[in-house]
Amino acid sequence: MTWDTEVDVAVIGGGACGVMTALRAARDPGRVVAVFEKSTREGCNAAISSGSLAAGGTRFQAAAGIDDSPQRHAGDILRASGDEEWRPVVEALCEAAPRIVEWIADTGYPIEIGTDMPRAGMTALRLHTDTGRLGGARLMRHLRALLDAHDNAAFVDEAPAVDLVSDGGAVTGVVVAQNGALQRVRAGAVVLATDGFAADQALVKRYLPHLGTPFYGGVSTSTGDALAWAGRLGAQVRNMGAGLRSGLVVVDHGTRVSPALPFNGAVLVNLHGERFVDEESKGYSSMAGVLQRQPGERAAMIWDATAMAATRESEMMRESLAAGAVRDCATLDDLAAALGRTADETGRALAPLPGRRRLTAPYHLAWVTHGLLTTQGGLVIDPSGRVLDGTGEPVPGLYAGGGAACGLAGPHSDGYLSGNGLLSAFGMGWIIGNGLTERPADPGGPRRRP
Repeated sequence: MTWDTEVDVAVIGGGACGVMTALRAARDPGRVVAVFEKSTREGCNAAISSGSLAAGGTRFQAAAGIDDSPQRHAGDILRASGDEEWRPVVEALCEAAPRIVEWIADTGYPIEIGTDMPRAGMTALRLHTDTGRLGGARLMRHLRALLDAHDNAAFVDEAPAVDLVSDGGAVTGVVVAQNGALQRVRAGAVVLATDGFAADQALVKRYLPHLGTPFYGGVSTSTGDALAWAGRLGAQVRNMGAGLRSGLVVVDHGTRVSPALPFNGAVLVNLHGERFVDEESKGYSSMAGVLQRQPGERAAMIWDATAMAATRESEMMRESLAAGAVRDCATLDDLAAALGRTADETGRALAPLPGRRRLTAPYHLAWVTHGLLTTQGGLVIDPSGRVLDGTGEPVPGLYAGGGAACGLAGPHSDGYLSGNGLLSAFGMGWIIGNGLTERPADPGGPRRRP
């Protein structure tokens, strides 16, 4: 076969997993790394996320007096997912997580522990965020700038991969489309970091029909391309019915309210004026299923000034407030009118659960529904990120991470914990990239940046 160019590592996708893989692999100056990104104009899910990094046992937690560890982190994830088969991958990611957070901070990125970011299912505060709460876009800009500083790495935009190249079952390269032409890129290792398939309606209908017709809050490039490429090589998939859902999507706006609101007293009231769930007991992914079963598949999230003060500086709340997605109600009568109920009915719905505080006027309200952000099913990998075939053997030369690989939610969306998405993406990118630096570079032929 004739090759147009040759590299040591070809990374397909320039999101969290792809950029982290490239950063770690490019530490070896003798190794040429290329990232082929479908389109930065369309964005990546990491860039539209909150950018919160879940890690147990960091120096930031220690400074805040928070007792945590990778083992405790893994235990929380497995308790939520019930996916014991995936324990080796979960433990590998949780072991890497504190090193990733501290390394990112040491590159000059402003990180702090989110002491105001409690989440359902977490037995310790472990979400780390940027000090300005500006979200994932800020983090991805920072990491891509670090990659640009490597002379042996290239980030090639508007260069979608269209297929893998294999020889005798081993992956030897990738075909990318660039400037209207196809290019065959020979590579010693190919890393699938293409995200999931939530933007492909046919695949969502096939694997997640139980979600109904949720609002889609992800990027348009999440089309599941890697599943077909790897599938032709015998790669297996698992947990295809799971997704990262959100029960915090504001109706008619598409923004989201903060997951910390329920931990600050916020309540959910359905169209019948009924409070139907213990809000603190559900993560935002599992809350989506609860909302889907409510009349009209929606409910009113209600909170007060105390809760607003505790959450308004998060990226999600800033976006919702700027979009006019939050309604202010000065009195209980005003709130009742907004709900279409009587003041007595509304007062009963707002009655605090045991041990919770009572909301006080003025109130804030947003009608929320369920949405799908990303998928959680994907390729079966081992703890080092190697893609496995139906017999459990690695497909030579092929790795996967982030949304292209099976995630951490288990077989159902209810098993997703906050931070699992970026943990899977950055964590496996870290593991794969580090592992590739330990392999000898392919000595065959000259290599150059694409």
